[in-house]
Amino acid sequence: MQLQFNTVSEPTIAGPKWNVLFNKFWPNYKTWFLSNNTSLTPDLKTSQEALKKYMPKMWPTYVHLCNITNADTDLARFLTGFQPPAYISACAQAVIDTDEIQLVRNYDYHPNLLEGTLLLSKWNDHKVMGTSDCLIGIVDGMNDAGLCVSLTFGGRKEVGVGFGIPFILRYVLEFCSTTIEAVKILKGIPSHMSYNVTVVDKKGVIKTVMLAPDKKPLVTSTAFATNHQGEVDWPENAQFNQTVKRYNFIKNYLKSKNVSSAELAKAFLHPPLYNTKFTEGFGTLYTSVYQPEKMRMQLLWPNVAIERSFDTFEEEQIMIHYHETVQTAPAAYIPTNEVYVNSSYRWQDAVVDSLVKSMVGKESKATQKALHDKLMPNGEVAWEAIADFWNQTVTK
Repeated sequence: MQLQFNTVSEPTIAGPKWNVLFNKFWPNYKTWFLSNNTSLTPDLKTSQEALKKYMPKMWPTYVHLCNITNADTDLARFLTGFQPPAYISACAQAVIDTDEIQLVRNYDYHPNLLEGTLLLSKWNDHKVMGTSDCLIGIVDGMNDAGLCVSLTFGGRKEVGVGFGIPFILRYVLEFCSTTIEAVKILKGIPSHMSYNVTVVDKKGVIKTVMLAPDKKPLVTSTAFATNHQGEVDWPENAQFNQTVKRYNFIKNYLKSKNVSSAELAKAFLHPPLYNTKFTEGFGTLYTSVYQPEKMRMQLLWPNVAIERSFDTFEEEQIMIHYHETVQTAPAAYIPTNEVYVNSSYRWQDAVVDSLVKSMVGKESKATQKALHDKLMPNGEVAWEAIADFWNQTVTK
């Protein structure tokens, strides 16, 4: 199992390089996005009105993206970020402020469900450097004001009316400069699922905002998060991703005396924070480190690291091989207008495997296989069955 990780520099509005990424990833995103279509799916007008209401400053960028992609109705609706299908990941994150301010996070998911792109862009007020998701969203990143954000799944089944969290985080970094500004934005945009967003700025102001579709946002001064929000709400998922164990480890680790930022980053490369259930949708795909005072970031794997800043951002590709222990080797530089996608890419398998493991936990292999066969008969994803299964589960 492997992933081609690309660093792409286009510090302007979205242009030719972003368009290459769009052309590579949109076909798969389109299939995923349309899998959730029902009579209750919002139409394009509703989605656009939601974007104008909750993220109005993003509207000119949205129009630009629609224009350069010749967006049809489906793509135009997708690019609003409103009401995407449900998805489940894991992740852990923590901020430390000892020898320097630093946000560290592990992104735990299936390799086939990651774009594998660190993108430097400037679409609006700020340059943004972050890990791309959903083409225009991000799952972690920093802007040129030194504001850093990262997300973890909140460990709850509820799905409501709102935006996909990667789109929300993009908006925060495009227009906010401080943690206080970011928290205000996060509290004002509805999220369609539960997430924990940890924010820190270059002055060291730290907040973790717990978002949910059925509750008011909860703002805390906690400097870390895993995959639950207070009490465990989804026992099977919590058992699968060991959220409580990882939470307590980070909590106790940060209480240790004289822990440096470098030591915290290293801790994320080892169990229990580092995970290797790659085929089950719970493997650490990368560790990101953001240092807002130095305006730089790193991407780490157990035996390789790359560093980027707003002033020095080299474009390259790195082939990551995922096994029970990760083996990585730098690949030769390839211009980003030749973005590589693995020909063995089976994101469909990843969707179903991750859903099965998260939903039924450690039930018998027979139960897991029965659910897998129902959701993916004859090697093809049964999207209607997935939608029905999800809807039945979240209403229990």
